[in-house]
Amino acid sequence: MPDVHTHEPDDHDNAYSGLLVNDAHWAFGTDFEDPLAGVDTTVPSTVDPHVLAQYCVMLGDDALIASQRISQWCSNAPDLEEDIALANIALDLLGQARLLLARAAAADPTVVPVLPADSPVPDEDRLAFFRDDKDFRNVRLVEVPNGDFAETIARILMLSTWRLAIMERLRTSTDAVLVAVAAKGAKELAYHRDFAGRWFVTLAHGTDESRRRLTEALAGLWPLWTELTETHPVEAAAAAAGVGVDPATVADDVDVVFEQVLAAAGMDRPPSRPLAGVQNRKGRDGLHTEALSQLLAEMQVVARAHPRGTW
Repeated sequence: MPDVHTHEPDDHDNAYSGLLVNDAHWAFGTDFEDPLAGVDTTVPSTVDPHVLAQYCVMLGDDALIASQRISQWCSNAPDLEEDIALANIALDLLGQARLLLARAAAADPTVVPVLPADSPVPDEDRLAFFRDDKDFRNVRLVEVPNGDFAETIARILMLSTWRLAIMERLRTSTDAVLVAVAAKGAKELAYHRDFAGRWFVTLAHGTDESRRRLTEALAGLWPLWTELTETHPVEAAAAAAGVGVDPATVADDVDVVFEQVLAAAGMDRPPSRPLAGVQNRKGRDGLHTEALSQLLAEMQVVARAHPRGTW
């Protein structure tokens, strides 16, 4: 029998051997392949590059902030299966965010925060980690703090139902990148909607407590529902140019799907009024709840503290 105290493991037995090399990597995204590699990034002649970039930032921010919120459930979900499912949903949305923010940077580099010339930070990560809350263009639904499991299910259902309708229409966009994002994203969002829809009905028909929690969750989120289908001037311009989707045009389809889920759950729409903005400004205009500032402080702290960080 070999003496385990004197055994010298081969490199492949050492979990850390791959790190012990003289090779610097940026701490927040090493030498990843260009997310848009192989896709035609030419801006369609029908659209202003800045409009396309801003439109992609909006959809990218929705996905990025939703991903950050959902990822907070890691190790906290009711059981292991749901823990993994929520982590996968968060990863799907993070992947969509990366593609959309990369597309925004490729369309109009002026939207990207300026860092020192020798900074190794990719453009999509600059947009994620080096903008302040007022520069984010996500809808407010995705930024409010997590409540209980019922609240997360209601939020994922609302977001995925609406976002899936947007992605399905983006398949006919004149922008090749958005077509590619939509083709993949629609499949992911269909799963997100199915997962949330099944749990929504399960909680509604579960115990008195699960139904109470679901009812309270939906009532709390409902004031943010109408913001999803309100048309911002950037969205209107992108739709008119053939690259984007006017969210108002999906309102009826989204309502049909949501009514089907509510009917299966035996629930009614809450009577809540829409959450007002300030001087008609809402999430798409950079006006957010305090929760976004707190979320970004946590999400961005390492990147901002060590913008040249390597490991």
